[in-house]
Amino acid sequence: MKAIFVHFYDFSLHSGISKKILYQVDALRACGMDVELCYMDIDENGYQKRMSGDKVIENYGNGFSAKFLKWFRFGALTDYILENNIKFVYIRSFYNINPYLLKMLRRLRKAGVRVVMEFPTYPYDYEVKGGPLKYRLIFLLNRIFRNRLKDHLDRIITFTDYPVIHGVKTICISNGIDFNNIKLKSQKNEIKNRLNLIGVAEIHFWHGFDRIIKGIGEYYKKKRDIEVHFFIVGDGAPEDLNLLIQLSKQFNVENYIHFLGNRYGEELDSLFEQSDFGIASLARHRSNITKIKTLKTREYAARGIPFIYSEIDDDFENMPYILKAPADETPIDIDRIVSFSKSLKLSPSDIRNSIINSLSWKIQMQKIIDEIFN
Repeated sequence: MKAIFVHFYDFSLHSGISKKILYQVDALRACGMDVELCYMDIDENGYQKRMSGDKVIENYGNGFSAKFLKWFRFGALTDYILENNIKFVYIRSFYNINPYLLKMLRRLRKAGVRVVMEFPTYPYDYEVKGGPLKYRLIFLLNRIFRNRLKDHLDRIITFTDYPVIHGVKTICISNGIDFNNIKLKSQKNEIKNRLNLIGVAEIHFWHGFDRIIKGIGEYYKKKRDIEVHFFIVGDGAPEDLNLLIQLSKQFNVENYIHFLGNRYGEELDSLFEQSDFGIASLARHRSNITKIKTLKTREYAARGIPFIYSEIDDDFENMPYILKAPADETPIDIDRIVSFSKSLKLSPSDIRNSIINSLSWKIQMQKIIDEIFN
């Protein structure tokens, strides 16, 4: 069966979102689908083109208007899907529901095409506040028109346990892992006089890395036998990143907080090899989210390192290699992380094997296919 995965952005080597989408497409292919990947490409001259593989579906030009047209003009994409006899459309939402996208969905449904839309997070209104003017317009239109999705979608894909979102029945899955592309840490480091924490993210306020920095500030108020270092990998919202930099200065822990920017490939593998403990999301409560199944917790487990998070994630709640933090604004207790890390006897392969038969992308995407077509 022919399918297309629609992404409203371009791709980057260091982006966790980009890697996730490529893994999902590979998983759909492994499930027997003939999948094309639709995405935006911005060339060296600034021309913005909607692509499917190496084919140009529509060229929006390189002017000011191109930045807006790509969010509102879907006629060529709809024609492409229908003319190529594509029967399954998987859309990764950018919370950009508007009359023109609804028109595309209406045409596809009338033609008998099955369409699902993935919401990466839900609820999401607190996450999309602010931002550039064009995004504020997109999100405003989304709030106006999103309740019309119930007439145009077969299902919404969610990583929560909500049975219905915007009037549409959901398929609840977990974020998955492509184990072939995630390198397992070779061995557990012996913790004698140093503990290395790692947090990998496109940094936003809901990651709560400030709670770790404040906790490290409290930790170093006493003389310590074990040095704790925090390696922050990734860029993100400038205001959120600058806050972390200022906090590390305010708490006099600049020597222990390392801002590394984006890392990928062998460089990222090497960082994980030196790391002892992962920092996942510690402030999802700031965006009004209680339950979520994030990519980062799964990558840490696939890498074979223990980690801490504060939301509810049913895939990990009872695992022996996780710590739960309270979902509030208190500094993270670093002594607790140190003690836990020293006492943990599980090997990296023990941690990885706990999810290998349940959280592969192939298993998760198969759930969607089974429900939509069977």
